[in-house]
Amino acid sequence: MTENQTPEKPAPTQSRTPIVVGAVVVAIAAGAFAVYGMRGTQSNVRADTAASCAKTVDLAKKIMPLVKGEVASLTVNATPFKVPDLAFEDFSGKARKLSEWQGKTVLVNLWATWCVPCRKEMPALEALQTKLGGPKFEVVAINIDTTNPEKPKAFYKDTNLTKLGYFTDSKAKVFQDLKSAGRALGMPTTVLMDNNGCEIGFMAGPAEWASDDAVKMITAAMAN
Repeated sequence: MTENQTPEKPAPTQSRTPIVVGAVVVAIAAGAFAVYGMRGTQSNVRADTAASCAKTVDLAKKIMPLVKGEVASLTVNATPFKVPDLAFEDFSGKARKLSEWQGKTVLVNLWATWCVPCRKEMPALEALQTKLGGPKFEVVAINIDTTNPEKPKAFYKDTNLTKLGYFTDSKAKVFQDLKSAGRALGMPTTVLMDNNGCEIGFMAGPAEWASDDAVKMITAAMAN
């Protein structure tokens, strides 16, 4: 550099603050939109459930006088509730979903061989299926044993359960799904749902499902 030359001044550094602030604003806006959209979707789901299951609440009120005696422990639903579309397998290992029974009144029962009350009520569920099972009604009993899949099958054979379909979920996710919905408080767990997949009521614990009380209540539920 000669004596008359002056060093070049570095170009002024442009501040990145506006860019950063702008990015933050965009991110916040996007997040707010996502949350709003999620809430909107949840609201729509609740609205759809309320609309599709509103008649079931009326049905539950109608059968309330029949919830007595052997089925007095049934908790009748007072608000619209769509039963989760439980996933499980049949005897051959084929994947099944609860929605396959839409169009029927369904008594969903979760049981296990380690549950003594469950084992005791299985013959009553067999008898109920024998009495009412058909185009309008079905007992869907789902075993949730997580070990030795042959044990519940052997129980079916030893107890001579021939009318009751065999279904299983070796991961017991069906129990967790109902528990998350506040419907599984212990074993056995039973949910009575209408032909639209909406809950009429649920029960924690066993019942004499082949009794006159149970048959009258379920028959009334099927009539609507």
